[in-house]
Amino acid sequence: MKLRHRVQVKPHEMVVVGDVAQMIATDDQLLEKIKQLPVYQIQPHDKNIVIIDVMHVIDTIVRSEKTVDVQTIGPAQTIVEVVYEKKRVSFLSFLFVWLLLFIGSALAIMNFHEDVSMKEMHQHLYTMITGEKTEKPLLFQIPYSFGLGIGMILYFNHLFRKRLNEEPSPLEVEMFNYQQSLDQYVILHENKESMKRIDDD
Repeated sequence: MKLRHRVQVKPHEMVVVGDVAQMIATDDQLLEKIKQLPVYQIQPHDKNIVIIDVMHVIDTIVRSEKTVDVQTIGPAQTIVEVVYEKKRVSFLSFLFVWLLLFIGSALAIMNFHEDVSMKEMHQHLYTMITGEKTEKPLLFQIPYSFGLGIGMILYFNHLFRKRLNEEPSPLEVEMFNYQQSLDQYVILHENKESMKRIDDD
């Protein structure tokens, strides 16, 4: 038996062994029976995260089938995520957030360019190459603007919802590392069976 890392369920759903674990056995009929054994009933007070420990799963199986020998591999806990129905975002809210992000990112880029004197550098490069002075060196500014956008697309490895290749972007790697740390925190702090306090009986 190998516990899954993360499982998504609906509110008030009964979590069975087959939901939280991958299993193999020589007896297919017994395997199907074990997969249907109830492990946990989702309660309203659970909010959106429940941790199911491997010991609880083994106990559930052994209580039902006393002669079964259970061998485990992989993680010792499963994170059960209770997925509630998402509220639809209004178009006005979407437009407000989009404008906020667009204006904020535009200001960040402009302030960066002002800090590093990008305009003066383009003017200087234009003078060095052409021998002429100009206030608007469009020969550099236009390709640079396109290059900035193309560079962002290549860096994040996405064009709208389309992925350019199978390699994860740096943002996806950071999000993965963040999710791993978050899962470890949740496992340690939400799993009541992994903690024993001095006043516990």
